[in-house]
Amino acid sequence: MQHFRAFELLLTLVLVLHILAACTVIPTPAPPPAQPVTITVSAASDLTQAFTEVGQQFEAQTGTKVVFNFGSTGQLTQQIEQGAPVDLFAAANISYIETLEKQGLILADTKQVYGRGRIVLWTRADSPLKLERVEDLLKPDVQRIAIANPDHAPYGVAAREALQTAGIWDAVQPKLVLGENIGQAYQYAETGNVDVGIIALSLVVPAAAGEAGRYVLIPETLHRPLDQACAVIKATAHEPEARAFAAFVAGALGREIMRRYGFVLPGESPAQ
Repeated sequence: MQHFRAFELLLTLVLVLHILAACTVIPTPAPPPAQPVTITVSAASDLTQAFTEVGQQFEAQTGTKVVFNFGSTGQLTQQIEQGAPVDLFAAANISYIETLEKQGLILADTKQVYGRGRIVLWTRADSPLKLERVEDLLKPDVQRIAIANPDHAPYGVAAREALQTAGIWDAVQPKLVLGENIGQAYQYAETGNVDVGIIALSLVVPAAAGEAGRYVLIPETLHRPLDQACAVIKATAHEPEARAFAAFVAGALGREIMRRYGFVLPGESPAQ
């Protein structure tokens, strides 16, 4: 009888343990945190300082990381045509975006003008030169002038047009030093390798360069407008994030940053 009761107690214990095991919830391991998306933005060199700040603010607000590839618009266009892994392209002239659009390489509904660029005569703060207008480049003490290569850089095209309109292109050609892009042209002027540079305003306003030099705006009437545009590349693997970046540039904070770097924004009038 005692053996039977012991067996009965053991059976009861086993059943209780089975019931407890069945009721025990085994926690599901938490999925690993999602890795932040990184987008690649190819952008004209005049955007180096402005877009670096825009990218920092965009990443802080969205968590999406932005890697920039700065260069001359013409060369960046060729890279995209050859299949470079780019999510968004910001050109220094809308004509390059339109070229890619004709080839079916962008998402057409994302094409937008984000600003108009300006060119300036720039000299170092310690330069004895006092330049007030383009014609002053004819002065004999101006021996070397940096511009971006007009073969593939829109800011170089604008510089050439301004010199041609002023009627001094032929006279100053021997003085010209060509940078691969407007950023390199600025480096030539900043380091003193040339006397003056025809530079993007966005690279030399106090927001970008502090008090490193002096600049004089070149009248827009001397060259065709530098209407700058961007678009999402059709082959992007991160379309939502690329669209979000374009929207951020056109949004309130993006516009405030671009304005501080001297860009004339859509719907606004240029400074004289």
